[in-house]
Amino acid sequence: MKQLHRQASLSKQHRAHHRTRSLASYLVREHRLLFVLLGFLLASSFFLLYPSLAPHPSSLSSASSARAAEGAVTRYPRVFSTAAANSNAARRLPVGVRKKPLRVVVTGGAGFVGSHLVDKLLARGDSVIVVDNFFTGRKDNLAHHLANPRFELIRHDVVEPILLEVDQIYHLACPASPVHYKFNPIKTIKTNVMGTLNMLGLAKRVGARFLLTSTSEVYGDPLEHPQKESYWGHVNPIGVRSCYDEGKRTAETLTMDYHRGAGVEVRIARIFNTYGPRMCLDDGRVVSNFVAQALRKQPMTVYGDGKQTRSFQYVSDLVDGLVTLMESKYIGPFNLGNPGEFTMLELAQVVKETIDPSASVEFKPNTADDPHMRKPDISKAKSLLHWEPKVSLRQGLPRMVSDFQKRILDEK
Repeated sequence: MKQLHRQASLSKQHRAHHRTRSLASYLVREHRLLFVLLGFLLASSFFLLYPSLAPHPSSLSSASSARAAEGAVTRYPRVFSTAAANSNAARRLPVGVRKKPLRVVVTGGAGFVGSHLVDKLLARGDSVIVVDNFFTGRKDNLAHHLANPRFELIRHDVVEPILLEVDQIYHLACPASPVHYKFNPIKTIKTNVMGTLNMLGLAKRVGARFLLTSTSEVYGDPLEHPQKESYWGHVNPIGVRSCYDEGKRTAETLTMDYHRGAGVEVRIARIFNTYGPRMCLDDGRVVSNFVAQALRKQPMTVYGDGKQTRSFQYVSDLVDGLVTLMESKYIGPFNLGNPGEFTMLELAQVVKETIDPSASVEFKPNTADDPHMRKPDISKAKSLLHWEPKVSLRQGLPRMVSDFQKRILDEK
């Protein structure tokens, strides 16, 4: 039996050895061995080179910390990661390749400045959602976009929360002319405070970049001239203009607190007097007042002695500045205005030359807390944003006059 068992064992070993020799001879004969060795060499090379191609852990940690600093919210990892991936992809695009279109919300987008901003964003290929309660905004300002599939219009008051999925938020919602913001001062300050809170909350939830349109009114009746962004202002906190002045100052405070405390990416623009087509005909601002009165053959109303100064920028310059600021890496605040300075009497003279040399001027007592001087120092915007206004008052005013003439004729 032992002998039989030994013979069986030897027979198995012989068969296994024979199979091994047969496989080797088969590979040699069929030239398979060359391919096996080549595959082994390629696999070894890949695993040796892979560590140098993979991202280093430190770079991953720095990238994650950068995303956290830009306002990532851990409760919404999917929403933020998508936005972060889009922004990273945009940065890696080669020269000449267009970046992915953005989804942008513009509060107050049916207003004077907002509608021009919407024009620019749609023209560059973005999708735009306008949120407006139409207190001062007009649907006519956006009628030419209603058939555009990349445009949406929502009637909504920003004092109430709203849920949207967007990449950028331009927060313009608030009446900007004295006639309108004094009409309901409590509503004005609620819009500045509650509206800004709601839109900052939205920016935090979805990881969107937020731009606040503040105002030169935060400087009040300034003791510094021209006004730099470092100037803290000279503001009456209990005056008739305080609902707007202090409301915007509080909105700036909220914006910076959300940036420091919640990591929201923010931008702040301080807008100086702006004029152009689509302004309300009777909104109480000096340029629109003078133009409408001259076209209607009425005396131009000058408050006080007419020696108080303002600086006037054309709306296209402002829109370019807002978009440049939003796309930049800087927070601000930045003054956006035209440093060309005019007294009210000088402005009236330019309007007379443009519309009607026979137009007259009527003097009335000045309004409360009316600033005596207003001129922006735009050195910061010029050096960091490479932005400055291009349209002078004498170039821009005729464009505004043409728009006002048509609308006044339509009224008649």
